[in-house]
Amino acid sequence: MPFKSPRDIVCSIDAAGPGKVGADTGRLLVLGVLAGAYIAFGGLLAVVVGGGMPGVAASNPGLQKFVFGAVFPVGLMLVVIAGAELFTGNTATCVPAALNGRISWGAVGRNWTLSYVGNFVGSLLVAFLLTYATGLLAAEPWRTTITGIAVAKVSQGFWPLLLKGIGCNWLVCLAVWLAASSESVSGKILGIWFPIMAFVAIGFEHSVANMYFIPSGMFYGADVTWAQFLLGNLVPVTIGNVIGGAVFVGAVYWYLYRNTQP
Repeated sequence: MPFKSPRDIVCSIDAAGPGKVGADTGRLLVLGVLAGAYIAFGGLLAVVVGGGMPGVAASNPGLQKFVFGAVFPVGLMLVVIAGAELFTGNTATCVPAALNGRISWGAVGRNWTLSYVGNFVGSLLVAFLLTYATGLLAAEPWRTTITGIAVAKVSQGFWPLLLKGIGCNWLVCLAVWLAASSESVSGKILGIWFPIMAFVAIGFEHSVANMYFIPSGMFYGADVTWAQFLLGNLVPVTIGNVIGGAVFVGAVYWYLYRNTQP
């Protein structure tokens, strides 16, 4: 199975930078909506499968966390292979080209902003239309699972959420890096699966996934306000995600391999 070296991964991501920031506003927003929906599909699947195992969660919580994490990666697989713009991945993939001066930081900010807005819209669409309006999680144990997730995610405090956001997007962007290393679909799937499974099973925090999980829980009656969702979770997690992706992956790998770029 052919794969790129770490140097070649950075070169390919650097070369793709101008194309990522050069898309017109409408196209970038639609690609963002798709990415938010795809991550939400992974979240919904994780709740249906992992949240449907209360007995296992009580007797073997590690196994239940693994199962929850094992099915979630379908979202990023769809983003990378089918094509979409995911804010969390873009925090790393736009950085090498910006540090090399190939694109402006203003263009990077535009990409991050539009993809973030699109991700939010796509996540909410799946949360309301395909999760709540369909009643997929209305029965037990799924209702308790999704409402419990929402409450837990807004009850952790700023610094724990920021740090969990760093850990999460460090792994998410490494998954994007591993996917970029392979030229085959099967290689990309394997490269994505392990880091994404790991961050979910560990319990790290992903801003776009939370755009699905928390509103879904709220729609099903979780005692969570929109202010708690936005300020008590999304703000610190988003900051952490930016640090985890832009610094620990994008900037670090640019620093390590920048002098060997052709």
